[in-house]
Amino acid sequence: MLTDMNRFRRTGIRGALASFGHAFRGLFLLAARQPHARFHAMAGCAAIACGFWFGVSRGEWMAIVLCIGLVFAAEALNSAIEELADALHPDEHPGIGRAKDLAAAGVLLAAFAAAAVGLLIFLPRLLR
Repeated sequence: MLTDMNRFRRTGIRGALASFGHAFRGLFLLAARQPHARFHAMAGCAAIACGFWFGVSRGEWMAIVLCIGLVFAAEALNSAIEELADALHPDEHPGIGRAKDLAAAGVLLAAFAAAAVGLLIFLPRLLR
């Protein structure tokens, strides 16, 4: 077991490349296995399209990009917690259920914040 863990502790350029490989595999898993991540991707693409359509400012672009990143980061963490919890305790457990609910709440809060930013940026332009 210890030797298996050591393969993740490479240093230098090989270690950095291995870390990026794991991260990109995680992105692929997120897109392939999580329907909510695909919904968030569509919403992010819509926000980017609206940003180009309305010609938003640099500061508004920063807010849009940060919100998209925040939602995807929250979704990835939620998915990781769910995967880990299911692997450690496949049967229903109240504590694991609460942990999953809390992680899902984090995604919901990030999505609400992103929606609020989107409304603040795009609603005035839509109402003109």
